[in-house]
Amino acid sequence: MSGTEKSKAHTEQAKGKVKETVGRALGNERMTAEGRADQTKGHARQAKEDIKDTFRH
Repeated sequence: MSGTEKSKAHTEQAKGKVKETVGRALGNERMTAEGRADQTKGHARQAKEDIKDTFRH
């Protein structure tokens, strides 16, 4: 996995986790859902890079 994409994936996952936690603390369902969506995008980006790495080697 390229360092840049790996970093983006982890950042997106962390950002989503924070957003979800803050949303739950505030009782804001929209923010909680956005946080979960950000985490999912981060996981998808990481999975895509893992697949690319598999075919490179």
